[in-house]
Amino acid sequence: MLSFFRNYKLKNYRFKLIIYVVVLTIIGILVIGSAQQDYQSKQIIGFVIGIVVMVVVSLIDYDFILNFHWVYYGITCVLLVLVLIFGTTVGGATRWIDFGIRFQPSELCKILLILFFARYLMIYEDDINKPKRLLITVGLAAVPLFLIIREPDLSTTIVTFAIIFTLMFLAGLSAKIVAIFFGVTIPAIGVLLLLIMRKGQTILSEYQGLRILAWLRPEDYPESSYQQQNSIMAIGSGQFLGKGLYNNSVDSVKNGNYISEPQTDFIFAVSGEELGFIGSVIIVILLLAIVLECIAIGRKAKDLSGKLICMGMACFVGYQSFVNICVVTGLMPNTGLPLPFLSYGLTSLVTLYIGIGLVLNVGLQSKKY
Repeated sequence: MLSFFRNYKLKNYRFKLIIYVVVLTIIGILVIGSAQQDYQSKQIIGFVIGIVVMVVVSLIDYDFILNFHWVYYGITCVLLVLVLIFGTTVGGATRWIDFGIRFQPSELCKILLILFFARYLMIYEDDINKPKRLLITVGLAAVPLFLIIREPDLSTTIVTFAIIFTLMFLAGLSAKIVAIFFGVTIPAIGVLLLLIMRKGQTILSEYQGLRILAWLRPEDYPESSYQQQNSIMAIGSGQFLGKGLYNNSVDSVKNGNYISEPQTDFIFAVSGEELGFIGSVIIVILLLAIVLECIAIGRKAKDLSGKLICMGMACFVGYQSFVNICVVTGLMPNTGLPLPFLSYGLTSLVTLYIGIGLVLNVGLQSKKY
């Protein structure tokens, strides 16, 4: 093992990526403290654990880690089944297991599925478009996706599906299959929205249907749309420079408790109000920088599995950030996704740092040009 570590050179360590991640996390800790002071110390603990885990994971050969890809798939399915059986229900959704500390399996499962498909798709790269292999791959993806949507957690299901689908495309999925998929999916979404708008719809659960209706017609569903409307108001009230962290302004949307759970899914609204346009732009730039750095490392990976790990993490951070910010600004229906590295949540934060550690290890073994 020691001889293995000597193969790594400090100059190949992607400190740029670490800086982006750490700066964004620190901003998150500050904003969380301003939103809900009680949660700040826990997030700091998660940050410290995350840094340690990231460094350790970054020094373990990802080829060795990927040898257990079927184990990760099994753990994913077991965890998702356990949450349905023993999980804690909050707001109509069963997404957490309480071990004294609330743990959200679906967050960790995103990383485990990236690892599984990184190795699986490399093994079957040449067969990915053959009908039998394609059906098996779709079946393997469908099992965890079905378990997640049963929680129910539609937003996480969509993001996880998008990650897996992107990995399949990068592994060589036929452009014809991709075109057929989008040709069917886009009209289907339109039909789904029309059906949801009908009274007595049974396609989605009641609270999911209400969220979509409240997004489409907020004036008709004020009780379900108030959080998004207040979020938009908070971001707008921050103007260019914001009202400042820990402010006591009487006209603050946050201080008036008009945003529920401001430390989690709607942390970007608090950031917009207190850090203003400038602060919001900095957050978006840092998220984009993390995504681009993961892509850059992936492009130099020594093999397909390394590339897929990096691209999977880029998708994880990119897709989830996009959905979260769209929700907070009213461009999408209210979901329930944390903003990567910024929102409160130990499971989410430590999981992300595990993923970054994997990307760093791929970078340490990048092919030379």
